Amino acid sequence: MKKFAIILAGSGVYDGAEIHEATLSMLAIMAQGCSYQCFAPDIKQHHVINHLSGEEMDENRNVLVESARIARGNVKNITEFKATDFDVLLMPGGFGVAKNLCDFAFKGANCEVNAEVARVIKQMHQAKKPIGALCISPVVVSKVLGDVKLTLGQDQEAIDNVEKMGSRHIKTNHGEVIVDEKNKIFTTPCYMLDANILEINDGTTNIVKAILESLE
Repeated sequence: MKKFAIILAGSGVYDGAEIHEATLSMLAIMAQGCSYQCFAPDIKQHHVINHLSGEEMDENRNVLVESARIARGNVKNITEFKATDFDVLLMPGGFGVAKNLCDFAFKGANCEVNAEVARVIKQMHQAKKPIGALCISPVVVSKVLGDVKLTLGQDQEAIDNVEKMGSRHIKTNHGEVIVDEKNKIFTTPCYMLDANILEINDGTTNIVKAILESLE
């Protein structure tokens, strides 16, 4: 049974982890007979968005605490992560990735990545273990590793930014997975495209299957 580590960025598309991408990733992992453990940084969320109105709210939340909503409480502080304990790293998207795990939403190619998130990515890469990134999360992998092949769908502004970071971008449509065989990086666009939940399910299923096929 292969073990996946999932990094969450909070709870909710506009200020945390994208819930459909996160939960359907968990489903895809379990459907393939594998297991997962969620992780998140114990840090203050950048801001809180009212997901009904889209307006910013005057309150503070914690990324680890909010991630526990998706993980049903079974989430660990990312400081506890050890690459030796897992076969695969998987990162769902959501604006929280670009606001909490890094500041790509504000600084683009000049962004900085949370130190613990960067550590996890570097450890898995050095161990030559697969890293999967959905939606906007490939920007974090790009910033940490630089010269990798990936996809962000067809968003030209995001594409320009990762290319400035030294990565090579491949445009994709729903459910397609780009594989960087050299670096063992797997990416799929999900909600970077105008998608519905069925198309997100295709993306999460396909990326998990592609990762597991590479481990055979």
